[in-house]
Amino acid sequence: MKTGGYLILTAFLALASCTLAFDPSPLQDFCVAINDTKMGVFVNGKFCKDPKLVSANDFFFSLKQGNTSNPLGFKVTPASVNEILGLNTLGMSLARIDFAPKGLNPPHTHPRGTEILVVLEGTLYVGFVTSNPENRLITKVLNKGDVFVFPIGLIHFQFNVGYANAVAISGLSSQNPGVITIANSVFGSNPRISKEVLTKAFQVDNRIVDNLEKQFRWNNN
Repeated sequence: MKTGGYLILTAFLALASCTLAFDPSPLQDFCVAINDTKMGVFVNGKFCKDPKLVSANDFFFSLKQGNTSNPLGFKVTPASVNEILGLNTLGMSLARIDFAPKGLNPPHTHPRGTEILVVLEGTLYVGFVTSNPENRLITKVLNKGDVFVFPIGLIHFQFNVGYANAVAISGLSSQNPGVITIANSVFGSNPRISKEVLTKAFQVDNRIVDNLEKQFRWNNN
């Protein structure tokens, strides 16, 4: 089998595990999401389009190369229910992650989904940290064709340790897994977290907190 075919097969086999989804199982074949509704009822998910109005485009999205010209040198292009309306109630999604040389997808969590990552190009140093009190770091260097799993809710990262661009595909066990980037959330919250809280939590002075807030008040998503 050619290398390209192997990588595609590996990616699909890895993403197939997402069918054991974390989200509740659907009660119908599909429920294509619709954002335009006159109903004011809140639901945990999306409203459903009339099945008679569903088309192939409701299940389609193109994962194009992302722009990595930012301070961290990475770009995540999600394919969740917000991009593919046909994913509503199906309990899975994926994302493409592009890395510039030495690009970093910084420590973050997905509160609603386990992630399985397939490296398509390049070499990535990846890892996650277990919960308190152990806080054990589990890491691995991944090469083209390798697969790694990040359990739901745990802090994890991916770092391009190579000198060329890298690309990975992530499958997630939720139609809308969410993402919390740790540094951005702590030092870039709106409104800001009290300096008294941050200085005590990190055992640093106000000047360091001020500097960190300046660094992380930008959107890297």
